Amino acid sequence: MESGTEVQKETELGHVAEKKELQDVVQTLPSHTVNDLLSLGICVRCIFRVFGVQGRVYASPSLSPSLFSSTVEEGPTDKLCNLCLGILQFTFCNDSGVVQKKDDLAVLIADMIKQERYQFDSFSLEVSIPPIILDNDNYLRSYMKTKYGSQPWFQEKSHNECVSAKDALKFSLVSPLEKLLECKSSMSSFRIRLTYSHTKASKEGEKYSDGAESCKRRKTGESNLAGEKPFGSSIENESSDCCKFLLETANEPCHFTYFCYRAPLYFGGRYLKYSRNVSQTRWIIDDERMGEASVEEIIGGNILQACQADSFKFHAAGREDIDVRMLGPGRPFLVELQNTRHIPSELFVKDIEKLINNMENKLVRVKNLKLVGSDGWDLMREGEAEKQKQYAALVWISRPLKDEDFHCLSSLNDLKVLQRTPIRVLHRRSPLEREKIIHWLGPTSRNLFMGILDAHILALDQFWAVELKFCNSMSQTSKWNAS
Repeated sequence: MESGTEVQKETELGHVAEKKELQDVVQTLPSHTVNDLLSLGICVRCIFRVFGVQGRVYASPSLSPSLFSSTVEEGPTDKLCNLCLGILQFTFCNDSGVVQKKDDLAVLIADMIKQERYQFDSFSLEVSIPPIILDNDNYLRSYMKTKYGSQPWFQEKSHNECVSAKDALKFSLVSPLEKLLECKSSMSSFRIRLTYSHTKASKEGEKYSDGAESCKRRKTGESNLAGEKPFGSSIENESSDCCKFLLETANEPCHFTYFCYRAPLYFGGRYLKYSRNVSQTRWIIDDERMGEASVEEIIGGNILQACQADSFKFHAAGREDIDVRMLGPGRPFLVELQNTRHIPSELFVKDIEKLINNMENKLVRVKNLKLVGSDGWDLMREGEAEKQKQYAALVWISRPLKDEDFHCLSSLNDLKVLQRTPIRVLHRRSPLEREKIIHWLGPTSRNLFMGILDAHILALDQFWAVELKFCNSMSQTSKWNAS
């Protein structure tokens, strides 16, 4: 009971502090200017941001036009804001086109997040607003410069102090969301996306742009260094048009959509393929599946299900044909998960690796599975660009080998050759000549008429740099071709 009483006291003290802070902010604003802005149909939060007010006052639940009742001459009305079009009043059109006002917008967003069952310890709030809001801000700023530019309070404030509608909305929602979600806002992989759009965004934006362009072209006797009349002074002559513009754009609120998502999550490791009937990726030809399975589906499918993601992409450093096994240390790969609900721990990742390796068919095995960041892509690129391949061929020659032959072969280091696209891959590769490098050649046997030719190859783009073509004994000839 004592702990509950203490919490209640802290809450009450917090409300008192917020109320005092709000009152202090109101007292610092020039009442005649506030009265003018209210007569233009501008909401409380927009008035705050016009004067550069920042912080948690935007999240106060008592932000209504009556807040200024003791400092203004006229009683303000609670109508759609002509400046933010209802964004900072939490008024919007839903997907059905119905106008809604949600004073508890943070609660609406938090409930949606909890229904999706995400795991997160922080969040990032993203906001997108239509261009018409920026146009409205520019018009109002020019109007205030015309009317109040000579007053001391206006001259003391910089134009950079004006808070954007996007930042004001974040001030309004971040603190309530932190309390509802019980975590802090920061640069997080878990993101809440709020998108506002308006039907007049493009039309009015073009009107404003055309007007600004015509103002720039208007010349006077007294011009600036570029020979053009300053933009601010041209708008000063159109203050009445500014007010008309603000009033005309408040016919309907913005359309509002919201959702949450997580930035892509990457699993990295190496895979081994033991079957000659498993492709690297899912292979369908004329609605017929080729092979019994794919590395992509076996690895990515299990990770997808374990992390409760929407989808995945499989990336590998190179590829092998369906009838070729992948042994040895394995081929590097990345699995890119989209919008995961579950954040895997290191122990959980090891369990996924065991799950894949203990499958009954034993077609594929993974090694060193782990969560990776952006450095995973660097390892993939290095694996594709710097992987050396070694080939061995049984070569029949028409004469006995001499010491000069061995010396000639051994002296060939980093030999550059031009390789034409092999015939077997012409169906998926353009017919070009590509440069390859043969790092070294050398026989491993000194039989008079037969030798083993070893070649370490740097395959820059997953093509065979050297094709060792074997001819049968009937032709009595064998040759290797750097095609």
